[in-house]
Amino acid sequence: MTAASPRENNWTIPNMLTVSRILLTPGIVMAFADKRFDVAWILFALAGLTDALDGALARILKQRSNFGAMLDPLADKILLDTSFICLALQDWIPTWLAVLVVSRDVFIVGGLALLQYSGVDVKRGIKPVWFSKCATLAQILLVLLVMVEHSLAVSHPGTRVLLEWAVALLITTSGVYYVNLGFRMIPYNGNGNHTP
Repeated sequence: MTAASPRENNWTIPNMLTVSRILLTPGIVMAFADKRFDVAWILFALAGLTDALDGALARILKQRSNFGAMLDPLADKILLDTSFICLALQDWIPTWLAVLVVSRDVFIVGGLALLQYSGVDVKRGIKPVWFSKCATLAQILLVLLVMVEHSLAVSHPGTRVLLEWAVALLITTSGVYYVNLGFRMIPYNGNGNHTP
């Protein structure tokens, strides 16, 4: 870490958008609990918009930061895991799908913490891959579709099922990829065994 690293400006426009995504999550849950599904999906759509904007603005404004790189995926997980749990509790999506989504994120976060504890520089070694980004997009589209269906009393069962299986496939693929990558990054001791 360089001497300038602690002075990095974390309060950039992209990072503030990412923080707003986290702050919108309790509002979505409260609207959902009050059965104000119209408010819930509008707030979720705004949160999804911040996900699209923060990365683009970070590149355009040249405001990328280590803080933002760490916070962005965390904000996605908080928003999407919470939303999937809410939808599953209402039986609007299959319970197994919500379990798959949340379990994958728990494994990834736990694995990153373990690697960090082992002295691995996870920021340098692990980069987002295209199918992980596609998984996030598919999750956002599925949650938005389901919320809109129930707030506007419309139904698109074919699209919903297609998105459910797309999420399952992309989540599984990215989960296996990151677990495999994590195992390959675990430091070895002198005997050729993984360091405990």
